[in-house]
Amino acid sequence: MAGIGIRLNKIYGKNTLATNVIGMGYSTLVTIAPMLVVIGALVCMEFLLDFSSVGYAARELFSCTVLYIFIFSLLTASPFNSVLSRYLSDVIYNERYEDILPCYNLGLLLHIVLSALFGIPFCIHEYIAGKVDILYVFTGYCGYMVLVLVFYSMLYLSICKDYKKISAFFGTGMVITVGLSYILVKKCQWEITYGMLFSLVIGFLIIAALEYSTVRSYFRKNSGVYREIFRYFKKYWMLMATNFLYTLGLYIHNFVFWTTDLRMVVANSFVCVTAYDLATCLAMFTNISSSVIFISRVEMHFHERYKAYSEAVIGGRGMDIDITQKRMFRLLSEELMNLARVQFIISLVIFLICMIFLPQLGFGGMTMRIYPCLAAGYFILFLMYAEIIFLYYFNDLEGSLLTAAVFCVTTMAGALAATHFSDIWYGIGLVLGAFAGWTIAYMRIRWLERNLDEHIFCNGHLLQKGKGTRPSDKVYDRYME
Repeated sequence: MAGIGIRLNKIYGKNTLATNVIGMGYSTLVTIAPMLVVIGALVCMEFLLDFSSVGYAARELFSCTVLYIFIFSLLTASPFNSVLSRYLSDVIYNERYEDILPCYNLGLLLHIVLSALFGIPFCIHEYIAGKVDILYVFTGYCGYMVLVLVFYSMLYLSICKDYKKISAFFGTGMVITVGLSYILVKKCQWEITYGMLFSLVIGFLIIAALEYSTVRSYFRKNSGVYREIFRYFKKYWMLMATNFLYTLGLYIHNFVFWTTDLRMVVANSFVCVTAYDLATCLAMFTNISSSVIFISRVEMHFHERYKAYSEAVIGGRGMDIDITQKRMFRLLSEELMNLARVQFIISLVIFLICMIFLPQLGFGGMTMRIYPCLAAGYFILFLMYAEIIFLYYFNDLEGSLLTAAVFCVTTMAGALAATHFSDIWYGIGLVLGAFAGWTIAYMRIRWLERNLDEHIFCNGHLLQKGKGTRPSDKVYDRYME
């Protein structure tokens, strides 16, 4: 993430109100702009194509299809991306750029295979049990697979610090999506929901093609080394499990409520709870700015302290190591507290705006009763994720895995219990899970602060590990014959 920090330092360095606003806008552009662009494109299509005139069943089928495409493309990508990101970082650090294409090709194959294993059976069930038109089913499946490729290629462009290009690609794809949907529906007389779905798939396909061509233009040489990548999956399996459990924890409370009497079944295949899912979306957007704030602060401040400590470890004196270590952890504590304070103010303002104005726009009833508890849960959740990132900085894979596991399991157990409460407490599972994960991560960071020397200097090996017959443990004979 160091690439963002250089630009942000230049923006915030002038220390004026205008530059602070510009800095926040830039941070938003390079972090969450793609998601906002996709949502904006969906809203534009619904407005231009008179989506409200479509029958209820067709609207829900389209909404559930888009919802499932996004959720499960993220879930199937989550086990691999963290390990591949670690491998890429090491390859770039060692300047072995010819090893990047093998990583890209192998990761692409793994993503396609795993995604197909989940997608094909579901689509078969949707067609047979749900009686959905096969063309609609196939188009939805294509959208799912293409979005998997989009998220996968984004990993490589993020490593290359090409955040602006990612945003530009999403902007291009979604503009084409909106324009194509208008032509297909208004000019070619296509059915509204299918025209929207088909256009969305084309937009994702364009984004994936642009990302793929950019990656291939950056890395042209192929070393053909694949075995080392598999060793990374074996070595960093905890990293893979952490990312999967964290991503699963984001949605597992939704999955729990999908099993209750509140669920709505669409085409005998899609399951959702509209009020709860919409409240989840609102709660996530209430706190999404924390990711912008966190990246900005880490890029501008903590990364420099961490770099100074690393340089002291490599070639500094013991006194330098102690000083840089204390300064680094002091800043880490300050950044966590600043993130909590600033995000609390932002979330509170957005929460009040939502509670006042959303009921006037048609959002009300159960959705607004569920929303407050979920908003509190996501506030704690994003603070927990900031701690996980700090654990990654110190290569504490055990701590990050324990945090994600506690978060996921506690969220699921809390959501199961919440199904028996009144609707105002439906989000308590996420609150408990996020707080439990935050507590574990905080305790782990404090443990690292007390034991960082042992964690850094005592995890290596004097002798290289190898396979074979163990040598004798006898060093010498005490008595000579």
